[in-house]
Amino acid sequence: MAQPDNASYYATYTTVLTVILVGVAFAAAAFGANRLLRPTRPTREKLLTYESGVDPVGEGWAQTHVRYYVFAYLYVVFAVDAIYLFPWATVFAAPGFGWVTLVEMFVFLGFIAVGLLYAWRKGVLTWT
Repeated sequence: MAQPDNASYYATYTTVLTVILVGVAFAAAAFGANRLLRPTRPTREKLLTYESGVDPVGEGWAQTHVRYYVFAYLYVVFAVDAIYLFPWATVFAAPGFGWVTLVEMFVFLGFIAVGLLYAWRKGVLTWT
């Protein structure tokens, strides 16, 4: 059994390392050029926190109700559902896709329906 040549094995990674270093150097050069070429005229108004055109009042700490995270989670679940459902619907009629893919999609939609039913039973979908 012949021993592999370690020098040629590791030489193949020099290309990857070179590409990474060139990418980091390019990003550093871009950020450096931006810092050198941009105009800087800081004023009191420019240094204020800006959010939706409303001047900041009070302290910056605010608590958010956990319910909003649940809505965001439900949105992500249904966005992923759409990502899988639309491509499947476009290729379903193609040859080779038959009853098996139809059953698989109904199983997938069943899992989504169970999640929606769970959220509905927990009262997450009511806005109060």
